[in-house]
Amino acid sequence: MINIPKGTKDVLPSESYKWQYTENKLRELARLYNAREIRTPVFEHTELFVRSIGDETDVVSKEMYTFEDKGGRSITLKPEGTAPVARSYIENSLESLSLPLKTYYIIPAFRYERPQAGRLREFHQFGVEVYGATSPYLDLDCISLAYNALVGLGLKNVKLRLNSIGCPECRKKYVEALRAYYADKLDDMCPTCRERYAKNTLRLLDCKVPACREIGKNTPVILDYLCDDCRAHHDKLCELLTAVGVPYEIDPGIVRGLDYYTRTVFEFVTEELGAQGTVCGGGRYDNLVSSLGGKPTGCVGFAVGLERIIMLMEKQGVNFCENVPDVFVMSQSPEYATDCIKITSELRNAGISADTEMTGRSLKAQFKYADKLRAKYAVVIGGNEISEEKVKIKKLSDGTEEECGLKALTARLKEIK
Repeated sequence: MINIPKGTKDVLPSESYKWQYTENKLRELARLYNAREIRTPVFEHTELFVRSIGDETDVVSKEMYTFEDKGGRSITLKPEGTAPVARSYIENSLESLSLPLKTYYIIPAFRYERPQAGRLREFHQFGVEVYGATSPYLDLDCISLAYNALVGLGLKNVKLRLNSIGCPECRKKYVEALRAYYADKLDDMCPTCRERYAKNTLRLLDCKVPACREIGKNTPVILDYLCDDCRAHHDKLCELLTAVGVPYEIDPGIVRGLDYYTRTVFEFVTEELGAQGTVCGGGRYDNLVSSLGGKPTGCVGFAVGLERIIMLMEKQGVNFCENVPDVFVMSQSPEYATDCIKITSELRNAGISADTEMTGRSLKAQFKYADKLRAKYAVVIGGNEISEEKVKIKKLSDGTEEECGLKALTARLKEIK
């Protein structure tokens, strides 16, 4: 038998309704915010991610699924959704549309990392990318969408943590201060942090090793190094979040793991998924489009890991509203199977979810099968029902029955379903 690759997961029919429910909720919220869907290829040229994410990040250096295609080109399965949308924005001249442009996506993404609860090598994201303005009002709109997405899915105890990592100029001063702080402490830190010190100093703040976190307790705070413009942007965003009732905490330790972030960075976190408690992350990346060859463009966005969201929804007892048949049409004898098919077809054409017996089960077995399907009603067809053009509708949850004319069946089921 050939098994599923490590770090991937089948979404079975018994679970897929949870995904459909979650995705439908997110699509509807995106519509309310005037965000439109964008779809990009599942693979891109490797250079796109090296230039945007940064060749010194863990994603590029350790986690990407990269291969050479038959034409000798280096191709990568996309590890995240932001860079492909930026590439599409440039390539398709989307700046010619009315700005700001709000887009969203639901995608599979791929990273070669150690599988753990809610983190797989093939995972799925709902993401939002907004192009065309540097205003903190767009930061607010994006964070508000993320907040209402989590609340709308029924999640509780999820907190917004907010920070600013400034622009390249003020961040340069902060990195110097950070390097000075850690310079005489490297021997006591993990190998990854020693490597980050030289290549990606900001990521020192992101280490989860307890000893490194203890050493970093008194690191300089980046908010103290913001230039006047970055400080004004951050303060205005905080003011706006308070005005619309989105609660937040300032967390100077948030830096996000990808190179393209500037100014605003944020995460929604929970303590209910263990140490890896981030369920949503995002921020502003005003230099991304220009770094890929486009015109300077203000951008802000976020991504939500669907596996982690659904896991949290399950843990908190969210009702996913499973799709079950409204009606199961039963035959007392196989000779009435065609009549059942005709009635089932009429019900479906009228927008009523219906199924019927197709394997020759006995009437008793059909009732058991309908119970397993969790059908709401049963309609039984036999010789008398056909000749008298009357049927009995049975409510399977409590066994109550009512008689109904065959011609009025569709209308009656629409009333009670």
